Amino acid sequence: MKRIEVVAAVIRKDGCIFASQRGYGAWKDWWEFPGGKMELGETREEALRREIKEELQADVSVDEFLCTVEYDYPDIHLTMHCFFCSLLSETLHLNEHEAARWLTTDELDSVEWLPADVLVVKELRRRLQPL
Repeated sequence: MKRIEVVAAVIRKDGCIFASQRGYGAWKDWWEFPGGKMELGETREEALRREIKEELQADVSVDEFLCTVEYDYPDIHLTMHCFFCSLLSETLHLNEHEAARWLTTDELDSVEWLPADVLVVKELRRRLQPL
């Protein structure tokens, strides 16, 4: 089984989480956290900043590691490293996604997440619930 390693940004702003809807491929129309594949020699943080610049034309601060998810899709094994991020620029432009939404914690179930991203949402809920 092919293995890929990716990074994902859990972008937070004003108490909301940014979600993007895939505009291509077998999982078109499903929702995900933006990010993508790491390139040879990149750190996870460098890859994440590059991917967000490519996908959203935005600069982000990589603030804190959230989790690593391992998931077996039918044709690949995915390793996804997820980080909390903050926007350094206000404008977002969807270069690869067909839609995007800012979701409150209560709205996280209002979109159909990719299976690996469901695990990230579960960890998000655990981390963000009041003490």
